[in-house]
Amino acid sequence: MSLLNHTHDPAARSWLESANAAVCDFPIQNLPFCVFRRRGSDESYRGGVAIGDQVIDLAQLGATAALQGLAAEAAQAGAGASLNPLMALGPAAWQALRHGLFDLLKAGAAGAAVDALRGCLVAQAQVEYTVPAQIGDYTDFYTSVHHATNIGKLFRPDSPLLPNYKWVPIGYHGRASSIGISGQAFPRPKGQLKAPDAETPVLAPSKRMDIELELGIFIGQGNEQGDPIGIEGAEDHVFGICLLNDWSARDIQAWEYQPLGPFLSKNFASTISPWIVTLEALAPYRVPFTRPEGDPQPLPYLDSAANRAGGAFDIQLQVGLLTEQMRAAGQSDAQICRTSYRHAYWTVAQMVTHHTINGCNLQPGDLFGSGTLSGPTLDQAGALIELTGGGKNPIALPNGERRTFLEDGDAVVIRGWCEQAGAARIGFGECWGQLLPARA
Repeated sequence: MSLLNHTHDPAARSWLESANAAVCDFPIQNLPFCVFRRRGSDESYRGGVAIGDQVIDLAQLGATAALQGLAAEAAQAGAGASLNPLMALGPAAWQALRHGLFDLLKAGAAGAAVDALRGCLVAQAQVEYTVPAQIGDYTDFYTSVHHATNIGKLFRPDSPLLPNYKWVPIGYHGRASSIGISGQAFPRPKGQLKAPDAETPVLAPSKRMDIELELGIFIGQGNEQGDPIGIEGAEDHVFGICLLNDWSARDIQAWEYQPLGPFLSKNFASTISPWIVTLEALAPYRVPFTRPEGDPQPLPYLDSAANRAGGAFDIQLQVGLLTEQMRAAGQSDAQICRTSYRHAYWTVAQMVTHHTINGCNLQPGDLFGSGTLSGPTLDQAGALIELTGGGKNPIALPNGERRTFLEDGDAVVIRGWCEQAGAARIGFGECWGQLLPARA
């Protein structure tokens, strides 16, 4: 489990002034990873690290002597078109690179190595991003008890939670090929729909397009098949966390999900943010993992003193909606949800542990979805199906428009950050996506 060290000092400043702004997502205490190139160029994509309004080009940095030892090895591993080689190196290498960059970026640092790093900066305003890893497998979990309860009430008012929910970190295997980077735009999906009073289903575009406010968890080091990962070491296998919108077609889902779960309702698009924030950067924002009084405690393989003491994270999450009418009027997106990851019923470590308890082998670059992260009150619900009571109670937007589900042209932005007294603000950037009309 990542602990506090000198890289978390809230008083630390960088010689790059943009990193010292009060509301900067990427101060010197953050240093998240991405894969980028200059916008509109035919350059190769390569790994980068955010600092202020700049990106550190790891390919260019790796060709210098600015870093030494394990930090240099890690920079070179992150210099390619995906971060998988860096992910595979493990936490000692990730920490060496973070600490090496911190020391070169801090205010007062000088010398040839610092000059070399200065020459590796590219303005974020001039770059474009791609999915930061080759994602071999994608598993979507269901870690919010509030989301599970809200959804259950729509279909099973007398018994909203299934008996296994409080015992098992529920998940299903999703589709990796349709995961895209922030800015992803995709057509309204088609599938089989069946109205309650219809005798037969029809093939048609979804009429109940929804969002799912989630976090994405990137796996670093994997494990051998048949070799479970114990909860004490589970976080050593986690490279970091990003924002995730797991778009959902609720009407397709309602018809297809029994008996084997979601299929076409969720495999058409999932959008992630460009930046992967490491668990080490999030160390000041760890909070205790607790269960409500009267709920069952996790089985022993899902329990540890460290997980109870600080296995949860207080990550603030916000969803904004931007309609075509708002865009045409020059308006910004309207907030429709605000919550925190601290409300999740299962932790990152528990997800990793349960996923491998049967011997399943994880690989560097595998992605977990947290599941929709709804909080305990309705204004903290992370999906329109919850916010509108299944479409019965439209939400009102500031310009007078109303929404039950998404309309063509609607764009959704997820933002995430950590902020508290005595710690540096850590941001995740933004995760944008837009729904286009269905194709003919």
